[in-house]
Amino acid sequence: MGPPFGRMAVGTSLRGIIVHRAFGLDIPQTLEDVCDPTRLALVVYDMQVGIVNQIKNGQEITNKVLQVLEAARGAGIRVFFTRHMSLPKELMGVSQLRTAMAWQRVTSVSEVKPWFLRDAPGFHLIPEMTPLPSEAVFDKIMMSAFEGTPLDIALRDCGIDAFAIVGIAMEIGIEPTVRHGADLGYIPVLVVDACGYGHQDAAARSVASLTFAGDALLTDVEAINAQFRRIRSSAPPGIE
Repeated sequence: MGPPFGRMAVGTSLRGIIVHRAFGLDIPQTLEDVCDPTRLALVVYDMQVGIVNQIKNGQEITNKVLQVLEAARGAGIRVFFTRHMSLPKELMGVSQLRTAMAWQRVTSVSEVKPWFLRDAPGFHLIPEMTPLPSEAVFDKIMMSAFEGTPLDIALRDCGIDAFAIVGIAMEIGIEPTVRHGADLGYIPVLVVDACGYGHQDAAARSVASLTFAGDALLTDVEAINAQFRRIRSSAPPGIE
């Protein structure tokens, strides 16, 4: 048993790792601490046809995301996909129109073209990212995957308190999602080399800012997949 409520201690888990405990709570510090199917989910951010095709190394990022996705599935990690959706211009408000004008570098509303309408080819996830029946897809119109979607309640309802994130784009939507998730009390795990970007310098600033803030755990494909393999190898026989 852990220390009484109100006591602070450092102990060792069954896996032999250091566990920090305070006030009746375990305080995760490392990637190994949070890589557990009972507490971690994977968020695959906006791997859509019209987004992957916009970045120079789209295939490279696709391959990295696939590696994480397949390893997470093998470890029994819950998976959630997001898609960015444009509203018809008639339904866009001030924020949507201002953002579209900035992204498309136009100076009038009449020039705005909704790129990711629900039925547009570019809106769909790329074929390599086809969700399984056991996985969910949430559509959003804002940058954070938590804003206006069921993601927060879905994670909490499963007892999840950490999420790993991969996809595109680091400087546009992944950084806001990590920050929003941290503000909601989650432990974000940023898989840096599985996150694509449109602007390299801006993406580097995002990573530097998240590193400085300290809310997220930063890792790479090799390290997180090693944890997923550990989970799979330690599962009791017959458990998938």
